[in-house]
Amino acid sequence: MIKKAIAVMTSGGDSPGMNAAARAVVRTALYEGVKVYGINNGYQGMLDDDIEELTSRSVSDLIQRGGTFLGTARCPEFKTPEGRRKGFENLVKRGIEGLVIIGGDGSLTGGSLLSKETGLPIVGLPGTIDNDVWGMDYTIGCDTAANTIVDAINKLRDTASAHRRIMLVEVMGRNSGWLAMMSGIAGGAEFVLVPEVKFNIDSMCEEIKAMYDAGKRYSIIVVAEGAGSAIEIGKAVEEKTGIDTRVSVLGHIQRGGSPTVEDRMKASMLGEKAALAIISGASDIVFGFNEGKVVGVNLFEAVNNTKTLNPELVRLARVLA
Repeated sequence: MIKKAIAVMTSGGDSPGMNAAARAVVRTALYEGVKVYGINNGYQGMLDDDIEELTSRSVSDLIQRGGTFLGTARCPEFKTPEGRRKGFENLVKRGIEGLVIIGGDGSLTGGSLLSKETGLPIVGLPGTIDNDVWGMDYTIGCDTAANTIVDAINKLRDTASAHRRIMLVEVMGRNSGWLAMMSGIAGGAEFVLVPEVKFNIDSMCEEIKAMYDAGKRYSIIVVAEGAGSAIEIGKAVEEKTGIDTRVSVLGHIQRGGSPTVEDRMKASMLGEKAALAIISGASDIVFGFNEGKVVGVNLFEAVNNTKTLNPELVRLARVLA
């Protein structure tokens, strides 16, 4: 059954390309003659009834911007069945017949519960810099974030070399080491520490000392936050090696910035796909990219399975160190 009105929202941590995806959802829906609403501030906006109808002009001058014009917020109340029912009722009174959710694993989990409990058609788009959504090898924003980290590594390498220092760079990734691994390899790091792989500080420090004895001027170590505190690891490294060591925690700078061409293009393609799917009556699907092609993954499978780090990346990081 063709839908007459849909809504779009962003949720969870912001990621570059969310605006491009939302823009594509809105303009595709309007092109198909379907009303489209924007839910401000994620699930909190759904519960607060902070919902407005969008036009083509509403999403102009957005594709190049990071963040999300719709906003995002935490919403503990939505985690309860009563909260989800309240949000659903706010959608129903506007005649909204389907919802596109752009967000990470937690946001998509909320969508799957809403769909299961109310029957509201839900289509998800993976918006997270961690690239940790099961069933796909790309999520919106991951490319921009990785490029931001590599740019930081390039700058830190200059000062590390000048002072013969060991430089630790802590990046985001509480449960997933994809960002650390990709940026570490692309940035030429000697070591990449991720939560998926155990590491031994003593053996790492012995390798570093041997490198310096052989004439190496500096070392770069990329640390995913889930692997441990780079500050504490840095203290241990300096103590064990006797080499001047510094730590840079990149923090939320990784989330911001103008999205790359890849994030703009892929987000736009996924946004169009999501809009067409929800309008045509599809539900419980997450659209992403895998091996360069758009794929549809069952929403419940996407949120109930854990994506693993490609072991080939782990091997390559060691080979190229």
